[in-house]
Amino acid sequence: MAPILTQWTRLIRFVAAETAQIHIGQPVDPRLDVGLAAWNKQTIRVYEISGSTLDPASRVTSNILTVEKLLSPLSREEMKVVRCLGLNYSDHAAETKMAKPAAPNLFYKPLTSMIGPNAPIFIPKVAQPVEEHLSDYEVELTIVIGKAAKNVSEADALDYVLGYTGANDVSFRKHQRTTSQCGFSKGFDNTTPLGPVLVSHNAISNPQEIPLTCTLNGQVLQDSNTNDQIFNVRQTVSFLSQGTTLEPGSVILTGTPKGVGFARKPAIVLKNGDDCRVWLGHGIGTLINPVIEEGHHQAKL
Repeated sequence: MAPILTQWTRLIRFVAAETAQIHIGQPVDPRLDVGLAAWNKQTIRVYEISGSTLDPASRVTSNILTVEKLLSPLSREEMKVVRCLGLNYSDHAAETKMAKPAAPNLFYKPLTSMIGPNAPIFIPKVAQPVEEHLSDYEVELTIVIGKAAKNVSEADALDYVLGYTGANDVSFRKHQRTTSQCGFSKGFDNTTPLGPVLVSHNAISNPQEIPLTCTLNGQVLQDSNTNDQIFNVRQTVSFLSQGTTLEPGSVILTGTPKGVGFARKPAIVLKNGDDCRVWLGHGIGTLINPVIEEGHHQAKL
């Protein structure tokens, strides 16, 4: 199977200042950290892309637009399913004193949990007080599938990948520990940031060499590399496709490295007014989100 060939290298989705409409495009500056620039309200100039995010034939035009509001690379309507791996980094397994899994540890997220750059992470009352419920951050490399994949081999798995982006798998550990399933504790509305940039798989030859960090209120708490994954991207895509079709627009969060808040002494939790930033290399950039607790005064955007 031939790999997906995109005409774009870095894709963003945004509201344009010129039209007040949603567009997709490629940043004019190939080195710009789009997420950081959007947060700092810098001018972001973009070559408009004609077509849709999931259409490999979409082409980069010469028409230049200005970003008014940065959105997640995929809308909720474009996402077919959100599947996630837990306990997929060796260093994270070690810090939690858990054995490495023999097979990928999987769960789903509802689409209503997904948000974009700069949008507030919303902690509901059912997950408060945060000191008891242990609201937590998790930087994750995220795969976007570009064509239907079923029963694919590890050797061919990357041929089905459209691109890579970032995510923050915000988690609530009290609920997570209550049952053997993670879906409830990691699936509250408006708690999972995705973005800021979708980088074509053509631009990332080896997804097992991507650095990734999480910074909370200026303090770097996670600092690792995807080379520490227990199940790499090839293995993950192949495993998830066995007997199950991964449709275009399927989103796969691939787990988080060490440094999570609940494993620290004392624990670190997300709370109202926090500034949480996850960063991934190879052009993905910084995904920034303030934290709001339901019933508290809103954090300033």
